[in-house]
Amino acid sequence: MQWETVIGLEVHVQLTTRSKIFSGAATAYGAEPNTQACAVDIALPGVLPVLNKGAVERAIRFGLAIGARLNRVNVFARKNYFYPDLPKGYQISQFELPIVEAGALPIQVGDETKVVRITRAHLEEDAGKSLHEDFHGMTGIDLNRAGTPLLEIVSEPDMRSAKEAVAYAKALHNLVTWIGICDGNMQEGSFRVDANVSVRPFGQKEFGTRREIKNLNSFRFLEQAIEFEARWQIEQLEDGHAIRQATVLFDPDTGETRMMRSKEEAHDYRYFPDPDLLPVKLEEDWIEAIRADLPELPQAKQARYQTDYGLSAYDAATLTASRAMAEYFESALAALPKADAKLVANWVMGELSAALNREGLDIGASRIAPASLAGLLARLQDGTLSSKLAKEVFAAMWAGEGEADAIIEARGLRQMSDKGELVRVVDAVLAANPKSVQEYRAGKDRAFNALVGQVMKATRGKANPQQVNELLRARLAE
Repeated sequence: MQWETVIGLEVHVQLTTRSKIFSGAATAYGAEPNTQACAVDIALPGVLPVLNKGAVERAIRFGLAIGARLNRVNVFARKNYFYPDLPKGYQISQFELPIVEAGALPIQVGDETKVVRITRAHLEEDAGKSLHEDFHGMTGIDLNRAGTPLLEIVSEPDMRSAKEAVAYAKALHNLVTWIGICDGNMQEGSFRVDANVSVRPFGQKEFGTRREIKNLNSFRFLEQAIEFEARWQIEQLEDGHAIRQATVLFDPDTGETRMMRSKEEAHDYRYFPDPDLLPVKLEEDWIEAIRADLPELPQAKQARYQTDYGLSAYDAATLTASRAMAEYFESALAALPKADAKLVANWVMGELSAALNREGLDIGASRIAPASLAGLLARLQDGTLSSKLAKEVFAAMWAGEGEADAIIEARGLRQMSDKGELVRVVDAVLAANPKSVQEYRAGKDRAFNALVGQVMKATRGKANPQQVNELLRARLAE
């Protein structure tokens, strides 16, 4: 039997407010345990929550960015469950009337563009953290995260492979960091993914029984977890076993999922409107002010790069993989005397990205500023450098030796373009290699490449390759 995997993601995005969603306590990462949990966060008797306006604004920004419907009146509810790191005994969340509903996010999977529907995005508070490994025979509770503002983004089950799920998660990660509502740091828990996975025979309309994989904090783990879970479910079904709805955890060391608990349904949480929080009413003027403040979004920028600069869809998508990369590209292009988008794109995606990857750096930490890269590319454009020499200069710039022009002068790397000088070198190479000349004239093209190599060797790589080719062909045709 042929099986189809069905995947929906629930992503918890930590919002970039400096204080928590219902209190003034700090949200900074890395503080000593339980030093950022105030009376409201730990639900001392008599305390009342006060909604953080900044969290609502960030939710609106997201809703506008995905073309969703904003519920002008939305309501907070209490989600009741008992766990050691949940000090209230309930979580303040949104249920029947979330702030964002019915949006969509395009994703690129290979050459295919697909749209994933987003069911809803709702505001809620985070729980604390249980520390199982730090205490022998005990579990520690750190409530610093309790009350941290989250936007939970729930997709429709529109994805059909682990690669599609990863593409969606990456596109969502790019978007929330692009519009400034999340720092995207997955190691610190700012962007956490839960994957709902089920399988069904191809052609069947009804969904299979899903299992939810909790708290995946890397794209690699997300892909591995989904692939293992789908294989496991298929094996269970083919062996005649039924799938039970459950919450599971992924173990990166074994690459396997394991059951944590049976899956709760909404009625198990006994949702009811929070009596301490009034309904939230969104004013139209505020929404429009937030809309006006949105940056150009990734999809719009990709389309503009293709239309205005003639870049391919692949190049446009790569350059907009993060807002920082797009800004770097545009800054370098603006600083180049003769604007050449393809040249800049090739170097940003090529030499620069390779250097960043080698050292595990984000483009914002690049050792070469956009204007400095433009200065190097200008020397390519005016013939001062060949491509080979430009890469040597780039490496020196990356090592901190200065700007391109200074390195060119210090190392004597200026490309040889004087025709008279090149003619003398070409003639000397032809005289010293009569066998290669004879082979070329006999129709062996490889002999020509050998002669080009000899000229480049004689000029220590400084000869203009285009001129060398033209002069050699002219001399060999005589």
